[in-house]
Amino acid sequence: MKYSSRDIALLARTDELHDYLSGPATKKILGREWSVYGHVDYRTIAGISIAHFYNLRQSHLYRSITKRYTKTKPAVVNIAERARPDARGRPGYIRIDTVHQGDLDKKKGVYHINAVDEVRQWELVASVEKIAEYYLVLVLETLLAGFPFIIYGFHSDNGSEFINKTVAKLLNKLLIRFTKSRPRHTNDNGLVESKNGSVVRKHLGYAHIPQAFADVRNRYNRDFLNLYINFHRPCFFPVSVIDHRGKVKKTYPYQEVMTPYDKLKSLRIAETSLQPCVTMKKLDDIANQMSDNEFAERMMKARSNLFQCISRGASGSLLSPGSFLD
Repeated sequence: MKYSSRDIALLARTDELHDYLSGPATKKILGREWSVYGHVDYRTIAGISIAHFYNLRQSHLYRSITKRYTKTKPAVVNIAERARPDARGRPGYIRIDTVHQGDLDKKKGVYHINAVDEVRQWELVASVEKIAEYYLVLVLETLLAGFPFIIYGFHSDNGSEFINKTVAKLLNKLLIRFTKSRPRHTNDNGLVESKNGSVVRKHLGYAHIPQAFADVRNRYNRDFLNLYINFHRPCFFPVSVIDHRGKVKKTYPYQEVMTPYDKLKSLRIAETSLQPCVTMKKLDDIANQMSDNEFAERMMKARSNLFQCISRGASGSLLSPGSFLD
């Protein structure tokens, strides 16, 4: 059947009114206009076949009547492997995420980069002024080099701060496998996200820290926070147990509560997994320099001085980067 320009105009108008539904849904509406509501104008177009319906949508006359805007299709980013982070009990597989330190008067605060090893829970926190590639890559290089053991895997969520060619190039140069979280698998990056709350937010809070203090924050991370969480802060390490129904459950026995450094020492491959310039003796010297309480007391004083420095600097008199240590 040949449809008139009037029929095609009715089709185009219906499409516009209903935001371009599927062929069967639109045919149903056209049919209802005639059979249910008695609109005689729709009698002919209501009988259109679904196949011919799509042909009319492509016709020159239809296109001249209506102008359809389609949403931009998201580009497929072929960076990183979309896979579950699975270390299989092997150290050197880190998960990474960013934590934003608040806005104030429409001004962004610093960003913290939080990286955690899946097996040992060895954790390093670094601060960066912005998460643009220019600022991020140097911090990532320093962060990866700061782990005492060799890194084999790097897992992030799908944020553009990590899923970009610059980071991919860096990891490829270091021969580190790059994976990213899968859709509808919220636990893929769950380990580091839990550490964002229990470590980063707990020690640094939610208050705004101006971007100008990123370097000062990094010094605090290096000299205090990272040493504390790896050598003086015990973590729960899960043990998988299979129950009588064959279901795997995670338990957290007291004997498995230890610092990330103690966990590192407990592994048989501890020595062979270290970076070439790192030895167990060097790590022992760091761990035994102070007791847990002594170091925590020193860190609390430094943190108090740090926030006083930030408070005074934010109100107008920016202090020197090392002033929080005084």
